[in-house]
Amino acid sequence: MKLRLALACTALFFASLPAIAHAETAPRTVIHVVTVKWKEGTTPEQIQAALDGVKALPQSFKGITRVWTRSIKVQGGAANAFVMEFASEQALKEYAGSDAQKAWYKTYIPIRERSTTFDITN
Repeated sequence: MKLRLALACTALFFASLPAIAHAETAPRTVIHVVTVKWKEGTTPEQIQAALDGVKALPQSFKGITRVWTRSIKVQGGAANAFVMEFASEQALKEYAGSDAQKAWYKTYIPIRERSTTFDITN
């Protein structure tokens, strides 16, 4: 009897692995990917201040869970890219126009020539 129970538990465990793997590789969070071209004459210090502002956003807006700011490769004429991970689509909606966004925009908008945004989820 114990052997049957152990075999059943083992079979159940292995049967659930694909669902567990999918959950780990297909999160329900929202990734907000932004590519940026800076205005001519923007200094490296101004760019760093804008990127540091992205890094600080999770402390001022709880719906942002993670950020990435170090661009390894950027295409299409952009100079940098950054990513914000939002806890949900609702958090992304609430971020738009929030005090946190408005505060960061004071550093970011004056030096941004153009940006392209992609919001992605599963």
